[in-house]
Amino acid sequence: MGDEVMVVTTHEGVPDEFYGAKLIGSRSFPCPLYQKVPLSLALSPRIISEVAQFKPDIIHASSPGIMVFGALIIAKLLSVPIVMSYHTHVPVYIPRYTFSWLVKPMWLVIKFLHRAADLTLVPSAAISKDLLEAGVAAANTIRLWNKGVDSESFNPRFRSHEMRVRLSNGEPEKPLIVHVGRLGVEKSLDFLKSVMDRLPEARIAFIGDGPYREDLEKLFEGMPAVFTGMLGGEELSQAYASGDVFVMPSESETLGLVVLEAMSSGIPVVGARAGGIPDIIPADQEGKTGFLYDYNDLDDCLSKLQPLLENKELRETIGRAAREEMEKYDWKAATRVIRNEQYSDAIWFWRKKRAQFLRPLQWFMKRIFPPTTPEIKYR
Repeated sequence: MGDEVMVVTTHEGVPDEFYGAKLIGSRSFPCPLYQKVPLSLALSPRIISEVAQFKPDIIHASSPGIMVFGALIIAKLLSVPIVMSYHTHVPVYIPRYTFSWLVKPMWLVIKFLHRAADLTLVPSAAISKDLLEAGVAAANTIRLWNKGVDSESFNPRFRSHEMRVRLSNGEPEKPLIVHVGRLGVEKSLDFLKSVMDRLPEARIAFIGDGPYREDLEKLFEGMPAVFTGMLGGEELSQAYASGDVFVMPSESETLGLVVLEAMSSGIPVVGARAGGIPDIIPADQEGKTGFLYDYNDLDDCLSKLQPLLENKELRETIGRAAREEMEKYDWKAATRVIRNEQYSDAIWFWRKKRAQFLRPLQWFMKRIFPPTTPEIKYR
């Protein structure tokens, strides 16, 4: 689109440029609850100077997180509009990782950040509803970030017999369930143990890593389960496309990008009717592009999952329909909406707030220094 972009990241030692965007690395420290997630305030004099020299028209920060505080401070210092996109529903995660009493303080932090922002982007209607009910921001400053998926990288053409052998632990003829994502306790992955107990012929593969992996491996010990760890590039594309059904048991997905990627890969999805998943498989598309079940309802889940595992024709029909639906959503279209509409709205809100802030000062200055009418002399 011809725009100049700078990305400030929590990783040090990054290249100077990535796909035309200037990269700035920041010193970070590991998250206490999840060591593989680096955290950084990104507020060093070097970073402030780099951003100031770049002269941004707008700053876009990912929330919640520590770096969003740095982005907010820089935006205020440079008098630049700021957009925050809300990706991780932390209040839902807190009771599963730490003390429940921290939920209220977390909501206060989220309110502080997003009320200071000029616009908030959310990945689903469900998350928008949660933020509005919590009084996080005004309704007119919360906008839906249109979903997008890389339909070239996640494509049925990546189906691979070799990958299927790997994911099924050498039994490619068996029904294969796949799950891709971070292995965290908040993902309700223990639910899949109950599912597998009822499907002795099925095999399951977990693609991804996270703090819950060790516990999950112990839970599935002696069962036909494969843990691949993190996969990327063509291997990840093959893992999606080589399964029979993708199952998403989580209630905390704000968007469910992995669901989009699975559908784009041409495999049917069975997901919990929670979080952002119903935005991807709405009620009028259930049974056509995918299936939803009531969260944590084992019988409901099996009633959708079992027919797919047993009926190849049904799997292929749903998979084709899912793929056709995902071809409508590419990242370029989603980015155009953000750039041309939502960023413009953020700038408008910023100008309005700035004018409201300056109005009392302008009134005060007029009272102290009233405008004088030049004296006209007639000859």
